[in-house]
Amino acid sequence: MSSESSSLSFLPGAGAGSSAVALYARETAGFDARLAKSVELLRAAVATYGAGLIQSTSLGAEDMVITDLIARHGLAVDVATLDTGKLHAQTLALLPQIESRLGLQVAVFKPVDEQVIHFVRTNGEKAMYESLALRKACCAVRKLEPLSRMLAGRTAWITGLRREQSANRAEVPFSEPDGQGRTKLNVLAEWSWNDVWFYLDKFDVPYNLLHDQFMPSIGCEPCTRAIAVGEDFRAGRWWWEDENAKECGLHKAHSNEELKTGAHA
Repeated sequence: MSSESSSLSFLPGAGAGSSAVALYARETAGFDARLAKSVELLRAAVATYGAGLIQSTSLGAEDMVITDLIARHGLAVDVATLDTGKLHAQTLALLPQIESRLGLQVAVFKPVDEQVIHFVRTNGEKAMYESLALRKACCAVRKLEPLSRMLAGRTAWITGLRREQSANRAEVPFSEPDGQGRTKLNVLAEWSWNDVWFYLDKFDVPYNLLHDQFMPSIGCEPCTRAIAVGEDFRAGRWWWEDENAKECGLHKAHSNEELKTGAHA
């Protein structure tokens, strides 16, 4: 992983009022080839998996690129997202924009009300700050269980994982088994952060306005903060935890029982 992937300190002009586009959008050598490869991978996925294919979008910058590619190239890919009940208003505001500007409907999967109520009553609204186990349990209820319903009956899903995002993702392949008999497709695996923002700017793709507030990686509101120049890309996610723990579990292999019940490893 390069210095650009582990830190944003190389970015010029960082300061109050700077937009994410102004900070990050840069055309770099090989962009057209990387773009063409991602489109080729998406077309091949449609041909291979057909109706079994779905994009699981976090509504982050990378996923907005993928959703735009799906719309722009007329690809028959369903698009879905998770509404954890703790998302920022700016994140949810993208849903009507995707419909009006890209012409795509996004299916929304939410956690089971009873499970959320039980978790909060038992552990409190701020349980995620109390221990790693409780934070992962919260993610399991709000993310993993709804994800299991999103992916039910699917044979492949598309994500916005990139190798640059963190040390844990430095070797993300374009295609990998997800541990549940499906294939996970990471069609932007080799893209840089500059690539992502160059694309969003070039094609005028809507994006989460929190990115303009120095939040490159956005999750639930209680678990996301802005980062300072020089901090790791994902430093604003679960910032109170050890660096090696910073995953919610969506991209970790789980048993079918764990996914269905919201239990976690």
